[in-house]
Amino acid sequence: MGTTNHISTKWIGGMAFESNNPSGLNLTIDAGPDDGGEGNGLRPKALMLSGLAGCSGLDVASLIKKMKLEVDSFTIETIANLTDVHPKYYDHVVIEYHFHGANLNEEKLQRAVDLSVEKYCGVMEMFRRFAELEIKTIFHQD
Repeated sequence: MGTTNHISTKWIGGMAFESNNPSGLNLTIDAGPDDGGEGNGLRPKALMLSGLAGCSGLDVASLIKKMKLEVDSFTIETIANLTDVHPKYYDHVVIEYHFHGANLNEEKLQRAVDLSVEKYCGVMEMFRRFAELEIKTIFHQD
């Protein structure tokens, strides 16, 4: 049987909630003013995109280290299309991996991205269940 995560999310007034994390850290979730909130927290759907990028980013960062690759900076951009009809969900997500550096090994970096996307990132697999994913790797040789 797999690991079980238990998250507690408590209403703290208005449209805001505080949610804990197995790491011991907390985060605030809030709606924007257009939806009755104060905008003092993260939006749930946007948080899903952060989780997707973070999951894959951790994989790729680990592989960069293991492969001893030279990378000056690395950014993941997620651009997601939200459906118009309730319940609104992401039906198409573009995930762009941007690598910056003077000595980028493009072949190995692409392999790191591919391993994350195809094998390691569980959040990526969850997204695959409801969205079309488009993966792009962009190299910026300085």
